[in-house]
Amino acid sequence: MSTFATELRSWRTRRRVSQLELALRAGTTQRHVSFIEGGRSVPGRGMVVRLAESLDVPLRERNALLLAAGFAPAYSETPYVELESVREALGSVLRGHMPYPAVIVDRHGDLVDANPAFHAIVAEGAPVTNVPRLLLGPLAPRIVNFSEWAWHVVDRLRENALQNPDERLSALVEELTMLAGERPRATTLGFAVPLRLRCGEHELQLLTTLAHFGTAVDVTVAELRLEAFLPADAETAEQLRSLALSG
Repeated sequence: MSTFATELRSWRTRRRVSQLELALRAGTTQRHVSFIEGGRSVPGRGMVVRLAESLDVPLRERNALLLAAGFAPAYSETPYVELESVREALGSVLRGHMPYPAVIVDRHGDLVDANPAFHAIVAEGAPVTNVPRLLLGPLAPRIVNFSEWAWHVVDRLRENALQNPDERLSALVEELTMLAGERPRATTLGFAVPLRLRCGEHELQLLTTLAHFGTAVDVTVAELRLEAFLPADAETAEQLRSLALSG
């Protein structure tokens, strides 16, 4: 069986999609999908792309599937510094989110960019290179609800690693699981898990939202994530405004 056939079956199984459902999504027949997975049929380049799109395979892994099928990659991977229009757009979003913290990270949680409000709330911590590692490492002593927050971070990363396998991401999950300690018993946390962070004499209560480019055709752009922190109460909003003015 070809490498492509094995990888296609693996992605289909991971996404819990039947051969029939995949065939319907990709505009082909179940028989053809079965033949491809069995190595009895060699798909064309267009079919490889359609199958990958139908399984919501990330762009980086779509390129890998194309290579496995004997085709050149279809999706470019432009260095972030060369993505001027994207950088300007994201910079505008970061500035517009002030006085609340916001960061841009890549698929592994490595920091790409951040607004001054984010740097202000982590000023007492170590230099930021990887945001999840920062939150469960240097900032841990300042997080009031560390157990709940840590497992929120670990579970989110683990789900991502399961859906989109990546050796480095899996290693990060293992590392952070060790830092998270014992999983807390289920508690009533309201509508979302807050980050309760000590900042000077005050405690900030922050909620997070995630956003990404939904129609990206460049690997670098597709892997960027915007994580924006929002105040969970009026006191936190006031403290963030004060931090922005003092900065």
